[in-house]
Amino acid sequence: MPQFFLNKRLILLLVSIIFLVALIGFSLKDRKELTWSEQFIKDTTGFVQLLFHKPAQLVAGFFENVQDIKNTYKENKLLKERLEEYVMLEAEVQTLKKENEELRAILDKKESLRDFIPIEATVIGRNPERWQETVIVNKGEQQGVKKDMAVITPSGLIGKVQHASQFTSTVQLLSSVDQKNLISAYVQGKAGSVFGLIEGYDEKRKALLLKRIPFDAKIEKKQLVMTAGLGGVFPKGLPIGEVEEVVPDEYGLTKMAYVKPAANFYDVDEVIIVKRKIDAVQEEEAK
Repeated sequence: MPQFFLNKRLILLLVSIIFLVALIGFSLKDRKELTWSEQFIKDTTGFVQLLFHKPAQLVAGFFENVQDIKNTYKENKLLKERLEEYVMLEAEVQTLKKENEELRAILDKKESLRDFIPIEATVIGRNPERWQETVIVNKGEQQGVKKDMAVITPSGLIGKVQHASQFTSTVQLLSSVDQKNLISAYVQGKAGSVFGLIEGYDEKRKALLLKRIPFDAKIEKKQLVMTAGLGGVFPKGLPIGEVEEVVPDEYGLTKMAYVKPAANFYDVDEVIIVKRKIDAVQEEEAK
């Protein structure tokens, strides 16, 4: 009985091997068509792949898009930071450029003020309600500043010292509405100088008013207007502006000229307080 089962197993093993070899041979045979079972398996496998491929591709694409969005956000954030740094750097460059130009202009102006002692000062205060009237600078009596001294920028005259304390001073601008703020001036021309007085400021036209000009005086546009130094306060030869228009005065006896200021009264940072050398000599003699 055991021998029978042993032979039966051996026969079953041989039949299985023969069937497997036959199946392999059948598979390796060059065929033009697949069997129905192979077709079924291939179709089923393809359908399953198609069924899961699209969702898998969509999910993979979604995560890729999320990653791309994260990368884009980081890049945009970095670019914004770089842009802010560039804007700040550009603003700093412009500020330094402006300060450099002002300092160079001040140095050039100091060279031309041979009859004066220039006192450099910085604007440290300005009242918004009196923006066109006064500014406060960081030099006072301790630095030799006194009332009525002329104040200029590299472009031209802007006003005079109204009050001087120990370490600061208040400068009254030429654009201030003050009838007492008179400046003797002359128009520089080829035929000679024409004298008059700066009396007031036209807010609408942004122009100084040069009055009391002789009616027969010949004045043209673009001619320079300078300080005459006749009042004993302002030195002679400080630039005030240039003539824009000449009209008869209200009585028709003299002329009045609208003068475009050489200096910018609205934007003032660095100034020069002009001390006449004759005043400095008198102070030294008094000591």
